[in-house]
Amino acid sequence: MQLLNEEVRDFTRKKFAAELINPVNLVYFTKERSPLIIPGQTAGEECGFCPETKQLLEELASLTDKINLTVYELEKEPERAAEFGIDKVPAIVIMGDRDYGIRFFGIPSGYEFMSLLESIVDVSRGETELSPETKEALKKLQKEVNIQVFVTPTCPYCPIAVRLGHQMALESPLVKASMIEATEFPELTQKYEVFGVPKTIFNDTLSLEGAVPEEMFLEQVLKAGGVEPN
Repeated sequence: MQLLNEEVRDFTRKKFAAELINPVNLVYFTKERSPLIIPGQTAGEECGFCPETKQLLEELASLTDKINLTVYELEKEPERAAEFGIDKVPAIVIMGDRDYGIRFFGIPSGYEFMSLLESIVDVSRGETELSPETKEALKKLQKEVNIQVFVTPTCPYCPIAVRLGHQMALESPLVKASMIEATEFPELTQKYEVFGVPKTIFNDTLSLEGAVPEEMFLEQVLKAGGVEPN
């Protein structure tokens, strides 16, 4: 059974045909479902949405010849996971001619489906719609910035934060940005005290709650990256 209905497939096919320029590599890390059932745990609970996420990516890749999908097993290929900095699944890496540090942890469903499509387009084009001022400011970063954006599929404001993080990762080699589906990773949700989404964490030291303007998001990135305010 297809995850994407015909209307969504048609929309996505047309979007890819019109907006994709260069090839995009989707690198997917998954984990096989165990046939054993542990008391108190349902089969496959260790990665509840791994099969669905893989199917979603396969359906996307079938809609254009510009997307190449590679699948790795997290536990069977730890060297590949280490290469991409993957420590949890399901995990999606979106690459062009290089790895920009753009990640999705958890299935990008609901409102986050568009975040996935837009990030694929950005990587294919090799550029973003961030303002010239933001792009220039990102050149001032003194150290790496790791952005984690916690989301849920039903949050209409979450894609704003996800998109800002991913665009800044594409524009700066010092920025890495991840979407994290909050309900799939409860231990992280608890660690970072995520009581509402979107919540964005910068280098484990700074945070923002809610969808904020580009300038406010950039301010936190610069602070985390060691840039002194003017």
